[in-house]
Amino acid sequence: MNLENFKHLSDFDDILITDEKGMILFYDLADLKVLSEMGVRPEEFMGKHITSFYKNLTNQNSTIMNVLKNGKAICNVKQELVTKNGNLLVSVNSTYPIEENDKIIGAIEFSKHFYTKEDIHSLNNFASHKVFRKNNTIYTIDNIITVNANMETVKNRIRKIAKTDSTVLIFGQTGTGKEMVAQSIHNESDRFGGPFISLNCGAIPPNLLESTLFGTVKGSFTGAVDMPGLFEQADGGTLFLDEINSLDYYLQVKLLKAIEEKMIRRIGGNKNITVNIRVISATNEDPDTLVAEKKLREDLYYRLGVVQIDLPRLNERKEDIAVLLKNFIDFYNTHMDLFIKGVEPEVLECFKKYHWPGNIRELKNAVETAYNNALTDMITIEDIPKRIREYQGTTKMVQRGTKIHSLKDAVENYEKEIIAKELKRTNGKLTEAAKGLGISKQLLRYKLDKYQLS
Repeated sequence: MNLENFKHLSDFDDILITDEKGMILFYDLADLKVLSEMGVRPEEFMGKHITSFYKNLTNQNSTIMNVLKNGKAICNVKQELVTKNGNLLVSVNSTYPIEENDKIIGAIEFSKHFYTKEDIHSLNNFASHKVFRKNNTIYTIDNIITVNANMETVKNRIRKIAKTDSTVLIFGQTGTGKEMVAQSIHNESDRFGGPFISLNCGAIPPNLLESTLFGTVKGSFTGAVDMPGLFEQADGGTLFLDEINSLDYYLQVKLLKAIEEKMIRRIGGNKNITVNIRVISATNEDPDTLVAEKKLREDLYYRLGVVQIDLPRLNERKEDIAVLLKNFIDFYNTHMDLFIKGVEPEVLECFKKYHWPGNIRELKNAVETAYNNALTDMITIEDIPKRIREYQGTTKMVQRGTKIHSLKDAVENYEKEIIAKELKRTNGKLTEAAKGLGISKQLLRYKLDKYQLS
């Protein structure tokens, strides 16, 4: 046997061996996600006929079956295979007969999967954003699925502001996609080759936040070691700070100085370290209210919010529910051992009526719940969470006279009336009115502007 003929086999990733009838005896795959793409579990792969996994593979066009029949090797043949899930897999195979005593007893096939423009569905499922995943991100602007005009505007703003290094403050309720927007900005920018470092400020104990952000020098306190902080780790890239209002006032001052000067000093250190980063921050509370309530320094707010992006709630973009549903179904068809075609019409109608306090994250979780309950290839009303299917919307309405207002409007109108009465009682004296209302004078000014009472 001339080994020169087999040198090219090092280019292949996968090996598969069958018996003389085409039944699988052995396989070794570089990535088992290929089986997920086929809709097959590892234990289901063994002992099955090679043609049973694909819609378009037959004894006539199968390279393995042809080698078993003719006894001749077939090298570097491209095959386009359609899985039972409807996914397209493109591979290049080299297949050889296995002989014993001049009798063919099986076949061995070496293969490698390839992905082209025509196979983009498979590529997305197999290795999403392979180019970007090395910079610590999993999202790009293409992951922002929408047909809503406001969200299209957000996407256009992302493309525009990505060209600069200005700070960005993202305001949106929990589950609206703040980190997705932050990663999209990073990956649309020239910084995409640098790291994306993310920190939820509310998830770190206050006494550890400073060392986490700025790093430490060995010996600066008991147990301290030389450790770079997130500012240093993000050098050349983007630092994303979520729940920025969780920082205490002292740390907000230090953060402001670091952003202004692009220079930090480790705890216990005696030298300044220059950093080249872009800072993106986020909050799930109204920044103006945070400033008014002294939870966010006014000067830091202005520095963080050179550009501000406000994300709408899912309840404000209900036309997106259908396209988001399709996206999540495609996702779970890939990541779960199930295949769902879609949802029944009454499910979509129910979803459109629901108020979605958890926003897009809640919708995704609802789809995952349905996958765990589904008995057919369509999601029914019985498969979705009980709180959603039984929601009527009546609990969110308040009757005032002959007109029906939303709860939010009713509360704001009531608050406006109380403030107006207190101002009248104090003859417009803000300090006295604020004291009577039990709020700060700054917060009262904010509410006067909000309700146009000034």
